[in-house]
Amino acid sequence: MATEIVKKKKGPIREWFDSVLFAVVAATLIRWLLLEAYTIPTGSMEKSLLVNDFLFVSKVHYGTRTPGTILQVPLTHQKIWFTDIPSYSTAIQLPNYRLPGFTSVKNNDVVVFNYPGCPERPDQFGGFDKYPIDLRTNYIKRCIGIAGDVVSIKDAQVYVNDKAVEDPDGLQKWYTVESNTSINPNLWKKYDVTERGSGTQDGKYYYAINATESAVNNLNGLDFISTIYPDIIEAGDETTPYKTFPYRADLMNWNRDNFGPVTIPKKGMTVDLSVEKNFALYKGVITTFDHNDNAEVKDGKIYIDGASISEYTFKQDYYFMMGDNRYESDDSRFWGFVPADHIVGKAVFIWMSIDAEGTFLNKIRWKRLFSLIK
Repeated sequence: MATEIVKKKKGPIREWFDSVLFAVVAATLIRWLLLEAYTIPTGSMEKSLLVNDFLFVSKVHYGTRTPGTILQVPLTHQKIWFTDIPSYSTAIQLPNYRLPGFTSVKNNDVVVFNYPGCPERPDQFGGFDKYPIDLRTNYIKRCIGIAGDVVSIKDAQVYVNDKAVEDPDGLQKWYTVESNTSINPNLWKKYDVTERGSGTQDGKYYYAINATESAVNNLNGLDFISTIYPDIIEAGDETTPYKTFPYRADLMNWNRDNFGPVTIPKKGMTVDLSVEKNFALYKGVITTFDHNDNAEVKDGKIYIDGASISEYTFKQDYYFMMGDNRYESDDSRFWGFVPADHIVGKAVFIWMSIDAEGTFLNKIRWKRLFSLIK
């Protein structure tokens, strides 16, 4: 007589545990391989992306990175939720590889990446991010220049390979408005302008604003506006408080509005390090980001494995990123290049957007839901 095998029924606690485990594994795989959700915490991309925009970032566009820091609490980044306890261990670190994607980073893409920082950057200006590569702070910016491009900024106009770059619709800059009368704050709200300050002089009213070109054109059409001019720091201005990469004002006295030209490192590109400008621009890349295990700067020279080098060939591509909110963005002007292995993915669409100052039905920015990111 055959013996019937009866499968033992799982208890409710075991069923709950299995369900949670499956959900965590599935969410982790989707987050790693396909899409990851992000929230915009700062205004560095306003008005293109707004604070409290919730968006999906595609990992498959540029190719998914293999994990480097594998000892980590699932679905965390740097800290365990609601604590200051690290959510990872560096006891095991694997090399990062990138799976095949169906495109590469292009000029004008909106990209999420791990903030590399700059080894030479003073700590009070942001310093250098010492987390493992895949756990460094996530930034979102627009790719201005790809590997091999020559980027320069002249009087706030960006040029790539000597061609003026067309500004995205949401790009904002600082301006000063001169008016014959005081301006009602509701006017700024009407034209989606941010007032930064105001004052009077000789019977005139002056307002510092942050605005898009479209908003400035609307304001210029008002009869009580005398003039609007951009707040541009002149080339060579030594009084600017905005210290830019590579922090060598004696060689390159650049600022936020007049910067470069600078060539973005490209895999296979060789630079002459006897040229002082090249040494200043690329020494941090060589010693920190280009996967040289034993590289250092000593006595004004770069040493790799104990031998000084006079030229160098880059091992990976790099990118130059800038925020669309140009004067309120911490970007490549201030800390340098983004290495290819720091690229997380391409921002593709907004699935939710919340206005923290809105009330009831106005709390959700309905027009932004499921809109593509351009």
